[in-house]
Amino acid sequence: MIDHSTSHTQKEIKEIVKMIRLSLYNKGLHCGPKAIKTEMEEQEINPLPSESSIGRILSHHGLTHGRTGFYD
Repeated sequence: MIDHSTSHTQKEIKEIVKMIRLSLYNKGLHCGPKAIKTEMEEQEINPLPSESSIGRILSHHGLTHGRTGFYD
C-alpha cells in the first residue's frame, strides 16, 4: 500500500511509477506517461512528476513500447 500522506523520495517515486505502469499493463490499459501521471494524481502521490520525467523513468528501465507492447 502506498502512503499518500507524505512526500516521497525520488527513489520511491521511481518505484511507484514502475509499480503503476506494471499494474496498468497487466490490466490491459494504457500504460504510458500520461496514464501513469493520471493514476498518480488520483492516488494523490507527492511530489507528482511531469509526464516527461515519467517517460525518462520508463525508458531508463526499458519499459517502453518497443520492449513491452501496449504503451500510450
